[in-house]
Amino acid sequence: MIDKKKIDNILSDYKDFKIATICSHSSLQIFKGAREEGIKTIGIVQKDNKKLYESFPFGRPDEFIVVDSYKDIPIEKLVDEQAILIPHGSFVEYVGEEFDDFAIPIYGNRASIAYERSREKMFEWIKKAGIKTPRIFKPHEIEGPVMVKFPGAKGGRGYMVVRSEKEFKEKIKDRECMIQEFLIGVRAYPHYFFSPFNSSGYKTAQGSLELLGVDRRVESSADEIARAVSIGMSPTMAFTVIGNEPLVLRESLLPEYMEIGRKISEVSFKLFGGLKGPFCVETIITEDLEIYAFEISARIVAGTNVYPEGSPYSVYSYKEPMSAGRRIATELKIAAKLDQLGKVVY
Repeated sequence: MIDKKKIDNILSDYKDFKIATICSHSSLQIFKGAREEGIKTIGIVQKDNKKLYESFPFGRPDEFIVVDSYKDIPIEKLVDEQAILIPHGSFVEYVGEEFDDFAIPIYGNRASIAYERSREKMFEWIKKAGIKTPRIFKPHEIEGPVMVKFPGAKGGRGYMVVRSEKEFKEKIKDRECMIQEFLIGVRAYPHYFFSPFNSSGYKTAQGSLELLGVDRRVESSADEIARAVSIGMSPTMAFTVIGNEPLVLRESLLPEYMEIGRKISEVSFKLFGGLKGPFCVETIITEDLEIYAFEISARIVAGTNVYPEGSPYSVYSYKEPMSAGRRIATELKIAAKLDQLGKVVY
């Protein structure tokens, strides 16, 4: 991973930064939020998608850089433009480990993305935070339905349920994966934001935590399977994320959720120097109101897109509409004003 001092050296030459990201995932919200805060933006876009992003006057970037592949991000050009990259799920999935060595300032801590990419490191993180997780199985331990997940930010694509070691070997073969206990409950995805500068919010050892929203995912046949079963079909359960829905938690669950966010945040500082900015702890709530964490998204998540004008939680912290995208822009402005961009950029 590129040395932090090299990034700080690049950042020291910035006089008036811009925000840049891949035109995908949550970029419309990121561009809109930056526009609302008066920050210029750069969209890295594939040619076939440029027309789409040009069609949103308040969600489009100020400038486009057209690329053939998202692996071909023009780092030197972006640095010349004094850009700070905002990572999202498309960076995790399409760019991969090359992201670690990008010689450009990146909002947040790029080391956190390495922990997100590895499910083993991710579970180590959750367990060190003392949060309940689904049980993890080895193939020979499978005695009933389990969830098989693959590395990266795939939006659930390819995940599957298997019921025996034999079925696992037939379907998975030698692919890298994690086998998780299949829990029944309501999926809830809280959108946290960590700031070392904000004096309000939910206090942590290193700063404060904000809850900017909660969503749940709409997953292809997994969420529609009852219709098929009701007419006598026997479809395969699939988990590809098609979209997201807003969710408001019962208020009695909020204390535990804020503690989950605090613990994940504080442990991140011990593991890799800390999460900065937006992140999400993906959870399931059982009928007994027990909360289990099964993934961490160490950057802005697509579920925040349901709240481009703020959420039922952000309204209790901000007078103006505050999306996660706009909150990123405000944080960078605060850091720049304090001459502490290096504290939240790596």
